[in-house]
Amino acid sequence: MTPRDGSDVHGNNRWSDLDRPPLGQTGLRRSLLRRDGLWTSLEVVPRTGSTNTDLVARASSGAVDEGAVLIAEEQSAARGRLDRRWSAPPRSGLFFSVLLKPGEHEVPVERWGWLPLLAGVALATGLSSVAGVDTALKWPNDLLLTVGGEERKAAGILAERAGADGVVVGIGLNVSLREAELPVPTAGSLALAGAGVVDREPLLRAVLRSFERWYQEWCAAQGDPGLSGVQDTYAAGCATLGRAVRAHLPGGRELVGEAVAVDGDGRLVVAGADGVRQSVSAADIIHLRPA
Repeated sequence: MTPRDGSDVHGNNRWSDLDRPPLGQTGLRRSLLRRDGLWTSLEVVPRTGSTNTDLVARASSGAVDEGAVLIAEEQSAARGRLDRRWSAPPRSGLFFSVLLKPGEHEVPVERWGWLPLLAGVALATGLSSVAGVDTALKWPNDLLLTVGGEERKAAGILAERAGADGVVVGIGLNVSLREAELPVPTAGSLALAGAGVVDREPLLRAVLRSFERWYQEWCAAQGDPGLSGVQDTYAAGCATLGRAVRAHLPGGRELVGEAVAVDGDGRLVVAGADGVRQSVSAADIIHLRPA
């Protein structure tokens, strides 16, 4: 129950920042939940630790079906790849997770590793269609925007297994984050990139509709990244390709060379100075830096 002063159950007034209005759960459900569509349920919570953690728990207990969407106005324990932590002010971005069950669509398990890259394609194409900004993907799980002439990370993607047959994909996107609010100088947001739209509801609708389209095409191709177009689209928008990179690997090892391709398994192909090519997966890499 919402207190009479408009505060949520955590004591935060939902109208305390009029530049950042709350998301409308009813309207989002009306526009996104369709009988023949991917999205089956949608919930907006004022605050949680991590939408990924919550949705993995719900999926593992059988409480939700494929297509469940969980959105938080604020996260207190948001996680990125390799359990890296990050935070953002309430209602300054889109912080959400979705449950997918590709096995129910006859997608082999060995192709499930494409899901975070597919999410990147869906995020980039969805934002480009509504926000009017140029996006770039940094392999394996970041979205970049140009702010002040430099590329900055504006979104991250995290995929986690949920039970035997589920994958939860989480996305955190900085929308209205101001310069003084940036957690690190290399971060960015749609607002700082001069996006034409920073209203979170049309942005979320565009991203989820894009995600639905790409996921359904990928499933129809039984997860084949080539037939579904995911591989070519990802490569076309990947800022990592064609650049000299230094991959920090477990055990203090490094791989230095030019990133030349993303292979059929979603791995980054790096060509060394000797011309020898090596493929590395996201699980192999601790950090990927410019060389």
